[in-house]
Amino acid sequence: MSADLNQQYRLNPAHSEVVSACHAVPPGDALDMGCSNGRNSLYLAQQGFQVTAVDINPNALGQLQGIIQKEGINTITPCLYDISDARLDADYNFIACTVTLMFIDPSRVDAVLADMQQHTRAGGYNLIVCAMDSPDYPCPINFPFTFQPGELSSAYEGWELVKYNEDVGTMHNGARLRFATLLARKAA
Repeated sequence: MSADLNQQYRLNPAHSEVVSACHAVPPGDALDMGCSNGRNSLYLAQQGFQVTAVDINPNALGQLQGIIQKEGINTITPCLYDISDARLDADYNFIACTVTLMFIDPSRVDAVLADMQQHTRAGGYNLIVCAMDSPDYPCPINFPFTFQPGELSSAYEGWELVKYNEDVGTMHNGARLRFATLLARKAA
């Protein structure tokens, strides 16, 4: 596998929080929720993870499948899946859900988070990055869902918060908004 498949296939680089999480999370079975065309999945595979890459968009999964076949990668399994269903059927050491939750029906977010937590092995990790809408920094984009201050951290009560912040960041399109960023470890 070449050093930077994302650049080779003109994909965005892996999310900076996925890269950062790999310093704390040992390789194992990973789930990339809302993988799109696989930027994070490819990075995780290069770090030694066995990756299940799920997305609702068959065209994005097809692009990822093409890269997998061309490169002979056997550590990524793309699957068509709507994360809103909250019906995972396997357990993982690491579940990454970056800039995905803000695109789902707000009434399904609690179920999705509970499903992620239930399907994380003891000692495993969840990584979530999601847009926020706060009184001091209103979200400039009309996403279907945004977290309120403290909402994501309270959903992970009882987990070790390895990293948590609600910092202002910049989207690919240049929009500046506050993001809830969480890397949490389930009790062993």
